[in-house]
Amino acid sequence: MRFLDGLCIVFGMLISVEVYRVPLNADYLLLVVLGLLGYLLAAELRGMYKSWPMHGVVEECVHILVIWFGIDMFLLTLGFITETSADFSRLVLIAWMLGTPAAICLFRLTSRWMLVRARGGEISTRVVAFAGVGGATKKMIALIESSPWLGLKVIGVFDDRKPVRIDEAELRLEGDLQSLLSRAHSGEIDIVYITLPMIAEKRIIQIIEQFADTTVSVFVVPDLFLFSLYKASWVSFAGIPVISTFDSPFYGIESWVKRLEDLVLGGLILLMISPLLLIIAIGVKMTSPGDVIFKQRRYGLKGDVVEVWKFRSMTVCDNGDKVVQAKKNDIRITPFGAFLRRTSLDELPQFINVLQGTMSIVGPRPHAVAHNEQYRKQIRGYMLRHKVKPGITGLAQISGYRGETDTLDKMQGRVDHDLEYIQNWSLWFDVKIIAKTILVGFIGKNVH
Repeated sequence: MRFLDGLCIVFGMLISVEVYRVPLNADYLLLVVLGLLGYLLAAELRGMYKSWPMHGVVEECVHILVIWFGIDMFLLTLGFITETSADFSRLVLIAWMLGTPAAICLFRLTSRWMLVRARGGEISTRVVAFAGVGGATKKMIALIESSPWLGLKVIGVFDDRKPVRIDEAELRLEGDLQSLLSRAHSGEIDIVYITLPMIAEKRIIQIIEQFADTTVSVFVVPDLFLFSLYKASWVSFAGIPVISTFDSPFYGIESWVKRLEDLVLGGLILLMISPLLLIIAIGVKMTSPGDVIFKQRRYGLKGDVVEVWKFRSMTVCDNGDKVVQAKKNDIRITPFGAFLRRTSLDELPQFINVLQGTMSIVGPRPHAVAHNEQYRKQIRGYMLRHKVKPGITGLAQISGYRGETDTLDKMQGRVDHDLEYIQNWSLWFDVKIIAKTILVGFIGKNVH
């Protein structure tokens, strides 16, 4: 796949310059090299070259498009900064930037189609059985059956426990574990997934020892109950596998990538919106008495208190132990402030916070200290959203959780989306959130 992706990028440029009869000089070759290296590195980080993924075709193509157009934006920005964009043919660039991801997606689709055809013809198809019923059994069977390109064929579930336990999981029992072992000895089975609950440690060890006398590949699947707690994941500590339940994605190179994203994008955006900031500041000053900027104490990274900047939109500046959320027709909101809040323009000074390092462009929205102290007692995992810097926009905001949280369910939904963002963070995830914010994220029905 790496080789085919590289061919698409290189030949995409060769075909583009040939079609539009443009000389292939050193500038185009350098562009191809940068695009090739950037895409392969980004795709590697995104996990596009691991064992065949369990997600669908559409999802894979979306990943390819996001990665490639992210590289395009980088190259275009680089050309603008170095003042070299005029050296390239616009038609060639458009053809290359649009044709390359189409070709990559086509190769991926073709590869999957060929694998499905090969698997359908019983080529390299492996027979799978499940030993025991646990939290992961039903989900794994559904994934395998919906992914024919994996070349896996499930023959059933085997368990010694009472049928009522199996019926609760809505799975059909093929036999007991002794019959599974007999079929493994006869060569009918290639892979066994042990999906017993982790509390059955002795039984799991016994099954592993029994299958050591066969040629079957055996995998132990941890109980999904443990992984459902705060979306836990596997990590390695000096070669020892451990389960991470509370962690931040921003350590090592990831923290540098995130900070570079904030500095570059934050600086460019702040430069572009500076005239707008001046106009709004004058509007705030002329329409109501008081300071132009309101600095509210909120929890930041690691729960440390930071000052978040906003254009003042109210006649009061609540910043103590009790902060009342803005409601519809709130008499504290000034007429000009109401406009700023509806359009989220009051949040623009937070790009200064981004450059200061107390906030990020994308992350969980910061709440007032008083609200944090209230909700941390009511929502499990609430404080985990502070394992990253707060953001100007986030996954919760583009998913409809903006503005007033007048019910506990609304705050729970916001926290769930914040934790999902932390668990699945990537540079491309940030790009998608920023793009969706620009399209639909500025105005919300619950923003007052």
